[in-house]
Amino acid sequence: MIVVLAGTSDARQLALRLLRAGYPVLASTATENGARELEKEGVPVRWGRLDDEGMTALLRESGARLVVDASHPFAEEAHKTAMRAAAAAGIPYLRYERPSQEDDIAADPLVTVVDSYEAAAEEARRRKGTVFLTTGSKTLELFAQKLLPDPDIRLVVRVLPTVENLEKCARLGIAQRNIIAMQGPFSETLNRALYEHVKPDVIVTKESGKEGSVAEKLQAARVLGIPVILIRRPRLAYDRVCTTFDAVLDAVRHLYAKGGIARGVQAADTAAGN
Repeated sequence: MIVVLAGTSDARQLALRLLRAGYPVLASTATENGARELEKEGVPVRWGRLDDEGMTALLRESGARLVVDASHPFAEEAHKTAMRAAAAAGIPYLRYERPSQEDDIAADPLVTVVDSYEAAAEEARRRKGTVFLTTGSKTLELFAQKLLPDPDIRLVVRVLPTVENLEKCARLGIAQRNIIAMQGPFSETLNRALYEHVKPDVIVTKESGKEGSVAEKLQAARVLGIPVILIRRPRLAYDRVCTTFDAVLDAVRHLYAKGGIARGVQAADTAAGN
């Protein structure tokens, strides 16, 4: 059994790719919505956030022989939990990481790259004006605490359209007129229309890769001449990292060839060339 941490669209595609290659797969997602998308494709899945103990129990109870962590690049705690749980269960951990676009982005004179959400909030507070936050709901509290008390700052947020997110915005004191509740990905055209509507003095986003539509956000900002604060990805030390699906499949086959994991169907042996 391979446990795949899969909450994003590309992670779901990877889980399906492994399943179609003949590997027994159990996908794990943090949210029910992510689980439903996998179920539509016939991928076995469980959902709900797990701590170290819960993740270790999942690995042991499922008979997992490998963890493929394909969770979001900014899911830092999920990465750490998966690595610790894999070590506790005595099985290999493999990280699938979307290719980074930071080197290309950092050359843009409109872009300021920072190392953390905290640094992004401080930079936005220094600049004042209308701040358009496109980093999601997870760190809303940090930005609200830093920016809302300043009368010279208007904080506009773009979040997924869930009841929980709207309740969180209300709890933090973010006015309804400053909430854009939409689900991406967003095209350059739609980003530009939203920017023209909001009229931000600065945009805050994160380097979540091509799949996160970062290029579309930045190109729309570039056309309108709007400065961007870009949060770089957390930098963790992974034992094994792959940046393509093919590399993941090759790594899995290599582990199988070494006896590191077991397969249960003949189709997988054919795919591996055995």
